[in-house]
Amino acid sequence: MTSTVPALGTRTAEGSALQAVLLDMDGTLVDTEGFWWDVEVEVFASLGHRLDESWRHVVVGGPMTRSAGFLIEATGADITLDELTVLLNDGFEDRIGRALPLMPGAGRLLAELYEYEIPTALVSASHRRIIDRVLTSLGAHHFALTVAGDEVPRTKPYPDPYLAAAAGLGADPVRCAVIEDTATGVAAAEAAGCQVVAVPSVAPIAPALRRTIVTSLEEVDLTFLHGLMTEMR
Repeated sequence: MTSTVPALGTRTAEGSALQAVLLDMDGTLVDTEGFWWDVEVEVFASLGHRLDESWRHVVVGGPMTRSAGFLIEATGADITLDELTVLLNDGFEDRIGRALPLMPGAGRLLAELYEYEIPTALVSASHRRIIDRVLTSLGAHHFALTVAGDEVPRTKPYPDPYLAAAAGLGADPVRCAVIEDTATGVAAAEAAGCQVVAVPSVAPIAPALRRTIVTSLEEVDLTFLHGLMTEMR
C-alpha cells in the first residue's frame, strides 16, 4: 500500500492532528492468539482436564488473571493462579521461540510509522517477559514506549494501559489511534477516549461510534489513520 503522508503535527482542521498510534500485540501485530489457546489446552490436558472450544471466546484478549482464573474455575483444576500463570507464560515463550508469524500488513505499518516519526506505543495485556521476547522479532526501535499487563494497576478492559501509554508519549488520548483485535482491547481503548481501529481475530467485533472495523492491517496506513482524526471534526 502506498500513501502520501502528512508530516507529523500537520492539521487539516483545528485539533485534528494524529498525535500517537497505540498498538495491541497478540492477534494484532503477531499471529499469536492461537498460540495462547494451544498452550492453555496443553497445560490443562497435563492436569487431566479438557478445555471446551467455546471457552476460547471467553479468554481471548483478556488479562492473564482473568483468563487463567476462568479456566481454573471452569475445570476445577487443582492449581493456583500463580502456578498456572507460570506454566502458561513458559509454554507461550517456548512457542514464540520456535515461530512468531506477523499479522498481514504489520511489518509494513510499523515501518511506515517509524519512517514518519509517529510516536508509537505497544500496549499489551501480556506480561513484560513475553513482550520483551516478542520485541526481538517486531523490532524494539519501532516503539517509543511499551506497556505490559503486569505493569499497570488494572489492565484491559480497563482504560489504564492506554491512558498510561498516551501520557508516556505526551499525547491527548482523544488524538490517539488505537489498533486492537479483541472486544476486551477495544473496550479499554474506548474507555480511554481513543479512536479505535478494530481488526477482529478470533471473535467478531460490532461497529460502533468512534470505532472503525477493518479485515486486515493491510487496509491501514498513515493516510487512513490521519483520516480518522479528521472525521472527528
